[in-house]
Amino acid sequence: MSVNSVRVAAVQMTSINDLATNYATCSRLIKEAASAGAKLVCFPENFSFVGAKDGESLKIAEPLEGPIMKGYCALARESNMWLSLGGFQERGSDDAHLCNSHVLIDDTGNIRSTYKKMHLFDVDVPGGAVYKESSFTEAGKEIVSVDSPFGRLGLTVCYDLRFPEIYQQLRFHHGAQVLLVPAAFTKVTGEAHWEVLLRARAIETQCYVIAAAQGGKHSEKRESFGDTLIIDPWGTVIGRLPDRASTGIVVADIDFSLIESVRKKMPISQHRKPIEFWKQASM
Repeated sequence: MSVNSVRVAAVQMTSINDLATNYATCSRLIKEAASAGAKLVCFPENFSFVGAKDGESLKIAEPLEGPIMKGYCALARESNMWLSLGGFQERGSDDAHLCNSHVLIDDTGNIRSTYKKMHLFDVDVPGGAVYKESSFTEAGKEIVSVDSPFGRLGLTVCYDLRFPEIYQQLRFHHGAQVLLVPAAFTKVTGEAHWEVLLRARAIETQCYVIAAAQGGKHSEKRESFGDTLIIDPWGTVIGRLPDRASTGIVVADIDFSLIESVRKKMPISQHRKPIEFWKQASM
């Protein structure tokens, strides 16, 4: 690891409908990441809970100051580690809704930033199940980026990956260097699109992409694709678990000089057209 780089870890796990079991898994993986020299650990969407039945996630949803998140803040503080916690079931504005929240905690155990998932998964998956996330989830409305020892981080969640506009905003208007994409892609959509979408987001923004994924069977009805990846600003996969459905971590170094080099050699930020250009061109 060079003096101009910092080590990060991305987690792959199979969360279930048991908060204590998932917490124990997260705690173990944080220790493993610390032993590998990482200072940031990125967890997948629904890291703390995946319901086996409809309505279970709503029942366990809590405010950020509740005991579930307090437990993860304590983990960050005790391990002296930053945590990216993607897809936390945060209590919504009423009892019928929650927010799918990506929470960033620093190494002192304080919440630095929270992003609420904008794009909700209302999809009839070909050959699979029908999902309607909006039936119990409130969509977020704010783009979130935050400075950290790991560069300027852009926070997103899962289905956001299919909408390049948010990543363009994070890079070109919010100065992001590292894009965080915690996810629980379905097996069908993951096999078809997961890696190609992630690499496209890295290439078109010239950012590192850290994609922590749920993998394997959570219950009788639900299975996630897995394939946790870390991708560099040139679009090269630099970290990947050998087993797509296993529980474990992948470690890689964020090299700030590489970000600078890629952006200098291909200065797309100078060449891209502003929104006013496209408005005029379409008239």
